[in-house]
Amino acid sequence: MELEKLSGVELGSMVKRGDVAPTEVIDYFFNRIEKRNPGLNAFVYTKYDDAIKEAKALETLLAKHEEVGPLAGVPIGLKDFLPSKKGWTNSHGGVKSLIMEDPCDSVFYASARKAGAIAVGKTNAPAFGFRGTCDNKLYGPTCNPFNTKYNSGGSSGGTAAAVADGLITMGEGGDGGGSIRIPASWCNLFGFKASVGSVPSVCRPDGWTATHPYCTNGVLTRNVTDSATIMEYMCYYDSRDPLSLDHGFRKFTELMKKDIKDWKIAYTPDYGIFPVEKEVKEIVEKAAYSITQAGAKVERVPFKFKHTFNEYAKLWCRSISIDTAIDMENWKKAGLDLVKDHRDELPEEFIYWNEQALKSGIMDYRYFNDLRTEILDAFEDVFDNYDLILSPVTICPPVLNSANGDTKGPEEVNGVKVEPLIGFCETFFSNFTGNPAASIPAGFTKEGLPVGLQIIGRKFRDEDVLAASYMYERINPWDYENLT
Repeated sequence: MELEKLSGVELGSMVKRGDVAPTEVIDYFFNRIEKRNPGLNAFVYTKYDDAIKEAKALETLLAKHEEVGPLAGVPIGLKDFLPSKKGWTNSHGGVKSLIMEDPCDSVFYASARKAGAIAVGKTNAPAFGFRGTCDNKLYGPTCNPFNTKYNSGGSSGGTAAAVADGLITMGEGGDGGGSIRIPASWCNLFGFKASVGSVPSVCRPDGWTATHPYCTNGVLTRNVTDSATIMEYMCYYDSRDPLSLDHGFRKFTELMKKDIKDWKIAYTPDYGIFPVEKEVKEIVEKAAYSITQAGAKVERVPFKFKHTFNEYAKLWCRSISIDTAIDMENWKKAGLDLVKDHRDELPEEFIYWNEQALKSGIMDYRYFNDLRTEILDAFEDVFDNYDLILSPVTICPPVLNSANGDTKGPEEVNGVKVEPLIGFCETFFSNFTGNPAASIPAGFTKEGLPVGLQIIGRKFRDEDVLAASYMYERINPWDYENLT
């Protein structure tokens, strides 16, 4: 039995039918983790005792013919960044002085648990999720399963590598600038970021913490159906999230099958401002136009941006640092001065942008909102006439891992200087605006490294992104027969 080659829904169905016991599933995947994780560094820790206890409890329910969810017994990984399972620990992305107990469950974990899944451990992430690669001073880089010299992408890179290499079937991601879509792209996965308000984000003491830019909890999977399945559990109304939407239950596994014939789809390789490597552009363009096989019309469209991609990238770095800068100040007041006493645990870029956030004045925040509005208007100008926007996820293939715990993106592409934390990614625009977006496998470079196609939908039309992704998957199926 090669359970690692099954989707989450397929494995859940086998468990529900009694073809394989939950304890057998857990033992199978823990054996695989033990053998393969040392070469990937995808998991930072595992919890066999917890997992096997839940598996035995599930077996009891099955023996009683109790109703269980579609992901019964499916092993999942949780992101070692923000709290995700009460009683476990997180390190805020490999910061030794900040290892602390999770006070609550994440939306992903609570939803996956309700669907029957079983958490097996925590996956690697960069410090505070503050970059599009996966590396930190405590645990080191997560390697790309397709070539371990290269990085998995970030910030949900540990999850991506674990799912791509069959250590788990699906796993948790969080997306504040592309942190689901970037590693999905580099690890040949499907990564979905829901619209703002679709997945609740209950933050305290500041209920608006996850809004500048919009951040959301999510999932990385090997196919669209698995993502649609878990999204049926994750998308619900919560009055304690000020932006939560009361859509009612949406059957995404049915909505994703709707016809996209005659849809008008916009394609851009670069939004008119990004320098994109030639091979990436060619792979993504071929993937984008393949959707015409479903009867949709794909047209290349111009975007009217007033600033450079680096200006927007630096805006993201400053804005995403607002809340971490506040956290750093609060920890300092409580006696934990990370910069003074534990500077070696933090990336210098993180320290720099936190300082910039603290120095920001009223007009800096106005500038942030002005540029964010420009991005919103540029998107809406296109959505006035098109149903979706397609683009590359990143402007380059996966980057080589660094030996110092500080792997970043490229500093130059096509002779143009690039902001190395997020500037190599065409993902963060939709975090400024709140649009739903996904990364789906587009193909491979000559070196065998994955490239992703980004699909962006109108706000609150999550089902449109899933429908286009599902149709694309039918036209361009990918498999995991390479898993060994």
